[in-house]
Amino acid sequence: MARVAHVRLDDDTDELLDRLTRQTGKSASEIVREGLRLVASATPPPVTPEIIGLGAFDSGHDDLGSNKAHLRGFGG
Repeated sequence: MARVAHVRLDDDTDELLDRLTRQTGKSASEIVREGLRLVASATPPPVTPEIIGLGAFDSGHDDLGSNKAHLRGFGG
């Protein structure tokens, strides 16, 4: 095993774990591992926000945002 996890269970969760071990014949570790897999499968992957138009336009200047000569007339 790669990792040992210690958890604190409230009384209701502890009773639930005891009941599940008796009903399924699985160890507490097996039930916790299966529960983690179920939560992971029910959790959607994170969505990276997309910036519309990013990379879609080419000004022809590689240094457009950093060369002050290209920025004359913009701002204060």
